[in-house]
Amino acid sequence: MQVDPTRLPPALVPLAHTLATLPGAVALVLGGSQADRGAIASSDWDLVVYYRGTIDWRALAPYGEVHPPGSWGRLMNGGAWLQVGHLHVDVILRDLDVAMHWTTQASVGAYELDALLGYLAGLPTYSLAAELASGHVLAGEVPQVGSMPMALRETAPLRWRFSRDFSLEYARMHADRDNVVGAVGQACKAAMEEAHARLCERGQWTLNEKRLLTQAGLNDVHALFANLPAPGTSLHSWLDAVGLALRAS
Repeated sequence: MQVDPTRLPPALVPLAHTLATLPGAVALVLGGSQADRGAIASSDWDLVVYYRGTIDWRALAPYGEVHPPGSWGRLMNGGAWLQVGHLHVDVILRDLDVAMHWTTQASVGAYELDALLGYLAGLPTYSLAAELASGHVLAGEVPQVGSMPMALRETAPLRWRFSRDFSLEYARMHADRDNVVGAVGQACKAAMEEAHARLCERGQWTLNEKRLLTQAGLNDVHALFANLPAPGTSLHSWLDAVGLALRAS
């Protein structure tokens, strides 16, 4: 496969060529904030290698430690965290058949939620559809995925808000026991869940939680978490304020 280098720094072109020519690879896609032009100075470069069946990743080994398919779980799958010069690169291995399965499920409003390191609210399976919809193809071909299906826009907000309310209720249980960490942790989770609900209502794909609150218009919630109750004071009024902020239209 020939690599389109126009969206890549020159230092990454040799790596991109290596990835595109891995035996079993069917496409190489630029993903994440570099693809949607939301990157900041410290943002890494996500290079997504789509394959079908199996992939021979051994040519990637000289660049650094490779985590084979399946080692990061059924959704995140596998890949590598690399340093190329001053650039941070996330190589992501994606089984295209798995991605298309969850894309099909999303089209009828169905999804599952996996607990995953680095995620407060978990990773919804429709994230694999979001990757296909938002990525920029550098080599090969992947099926085109458009806007969020209406069926998912109808089902997902209800599920996310059920989870939001459940998290807030558990936060209050922690507050009853003066467990500040537990109460605040559950409130953080509730904020992410409400953000997911709002984006699904709009039909806006999202890939992770890094910009989730901003994308959902919930930046004001940060101020509440910057002013936590002093130790020994009641957490309940603070949780009430968080709940009101999350339920405000």
